[in-house]
Amino acid sequence: MCGISGLVNCGDSETLARMTHVQTHRGPDDVGLWERRFADGTYVGLGSRRLSILDLSPAGHMPMPNADGTVWITYNGEIYNFSELRHELLSQGHDFRSRTDSEVVLHLYEEEGYACLNRLNGMFAFAICDFRTGRPEVFLARDHFGIKPLYYTWQGSQLAFASEAKALLQVPGVDAALDVEALHQYLTFLWVPDPKTMFRGIFKMPAGHFGVLRDGRFHLEQYWDLTFPQADTAYSCSEDELVEEIRYRFRHAVESQMMSDVPVGAFLSAGLDSSSIVAAMTNIAQHPVRTYTITFPRQYRVGEKTLDDPAVPEAFAKSLGCENHQIVVEPDVVQLLPELTWHMDEPTADPAIIPAFLVCREASKHVTVLLSGVGGDEVFAGYRKYSAYAWSRLYQKLLPEILRNRVIAPAVMRIPSLRGTSLKGIARLAKKMVRCGSLSPRDAFVMNATYFDGPGKSNLYASELAQELAAYDAAAAHTACFDRVSGADFLHQMLYLDSKIFMPTLNLSYNDKMSMASSVEVRVPFLDRELVEFVAWNVPPELKLKGRLRPTTKYIFRRAMKGILPPNILKQPKAGFAAPIDYWLANDLRGMVDDLLSDSQIRRRGLLRPAAVRTLVEEHRRGAQDWSMQIWQLLTLELWMQTFLDGGAQQMFSGMETLHLAETRSEWVTQESAYSRAV
Repeated sequence: MCGISGLVNCGDSETLARMTHVQTHRGPDDVGLWERRFADGTYVGLGSRRLSILDLSPAGHMPMPNADGTVWITYNGEIYNFSELRHELLSQGHDFRSRTDSEVVLHLYEEEGYACLNRLNGMFAFAICDFRTGRPEVFLARDHFGIKPLYYTWQGSQLAFASEAKALLQVPGVDAALDVEALHQYLTFLWVPDPKTMFRGIFKMPAGHFGVLRDGRFHLEQYWDLTFPQADTAYSCSEDELVEEIRYRFRHAVESQMMSDVPVGAFLSAGLDSSSIVAAMTNIAQHPVRTYTITFPRQYRVGEKTLDDPAVPEAFAKSLGCENHQIVVEPDVVQLLPELTWHMDEPTADPAIIPAFLVCREASKHVTVLLSGVGGDEVFAGYRKYSAYAWSRLYQKLLPEILRNRVIAPAVMRIPSLRGTSLKGIARLAKKMVRCGSLSPRDAFVMNATYFDGPGKSNLYASELAQELAAYDAAAAHTACFDRVSGADFLHQMLYLDSKIFMPTLNLSYNDKMSMASSVEVRVPFLDRELVEFVAWNVPPELKLKGRLRPTTKYIFRRAMKGILPPNILKQPKAGFAAPIDYWLANDLRGMVDDLLSDSQIRRRGLLRPAAVRTLVEEHRRGAQDWSMQIWQLLTLELWMQTFLDGGAQQMFSGMETLHLAETRSEWVTQESAYSRAV
């Protein structure tokens, strides 16, 4: 696992060193830079920070050249089928100097060009500079699901890219400026969907895409997409056959992702996905598996169904003989949030980033690789929102529209927050249901994912911003996703949308950033490409979500795990990787909210109406409404603006650079000289 960076026709060696250094946490084990100015005037520089996972020797140093030094790669990720590919390349006459998967990608590219991406099963973001023809070409690629990040900025023939957006802020001419359309998306969804970022002019390469800069032109192209059969497709496999096949494929995915020359562990919650991974690992590993469970003190968990009961994973780990580490935390969120904002690059208002960071920080004391259950819900239909579709159809069918809109909806929306009670989650779900009760299936699904709806944002925005954004559709990408799979069953349409938008830009993003903040690599066996493609095309929707009134989520996967997991785990409802933000906002963060969301601060930004923000805070505090997520959004946004727009991130970097930047440049000179002598 690494942090990569690169420049084409912009910046210089000093810029490249700074870009690479700002990502030191992604790769503390090694650093390398390579640059060249070509006869046609083109300048190319590649940088790498390495977290050594496979082949810990100096042979794995990056950027890495081919045999004659005409093709160079900087690489981040893991290719799980690299051994088979290496064997094939050896038979074709390729020589290897290391046991790394990065060198396999390099040689596979030499052999097959851009088509090499179709052969890879793993997570990756890489850049290759190829000047075999004498004219340099730069090839960038991101993995099929967007597990690893790749940011870029491009203008004319100038291109800069990196694993983290903050590295691009080191490039001359790239400023930390707010993209107001991205702000509109953020306030709708808690995060900014690809390809935009909150930084104007900085983009995320979409999952399953590659880019090529050649002859001064940058071209972006999709090389893979998740597909589903048409809604009327007749499936050929029986349920029993599917159970056996999924059990085999899942175990194979876990086993392939356990490959490592450093210690491997796993997240363990009370849920089905992480428990299934740990069960598979214990059947494969030669030693007790290290598992990590995070929980909060009991007072934080009252009324929060998404916070797991720590007794369940503890008992499960004990039954498997795991070395379980239970992390009970009372974090100082006031001190922690600015640090996490810096690591996230973009404002991400999902409180799950906090437990994700804390569990990775603890795990880093013992392991370098963690396996996670991310992706299981998008592959096998595990989220409650998929069930909500069936409930909303029934709601519309049984009750006339006038009764829904004039009687039921107003009454439900007046229900107070019920903070600190077991009814809080029910009240929140009921309000979501009535908000979507009269919408089309597509619109209802998107509405379920929003926090500030259209009227809410109109009321929130200052007049100038409201006018500027009046015609901008924050959900345009969602509509485009639905259109691409319009012929599929509607459950598959929902799974596709979440796999293309929700999963890469939220769950996979914060898992990467929060783990890399502690120099830990997170792997996701549920996103084994062959497993995902098999499930998409061979498991009918009614075996993913079985039943109507009280449907069973992940039905076929639960069946596959029967006999492997105990009944209490198999029946466990969905529980998110969350944090007690309602409690924090009412207690620990009360002062921070008063400071950062004060009338004077909101007025200084000029984006929002102070009175609208003040109303949200006041209604939430007296329990009239549950605005916890919306207030968390605004708090996260202000922290991000202070960190990046007001220069806080630059000050943080400047405090580190004096100590380490000279060392980075010194190592680069040494490595470059050594290579020059070798060739």
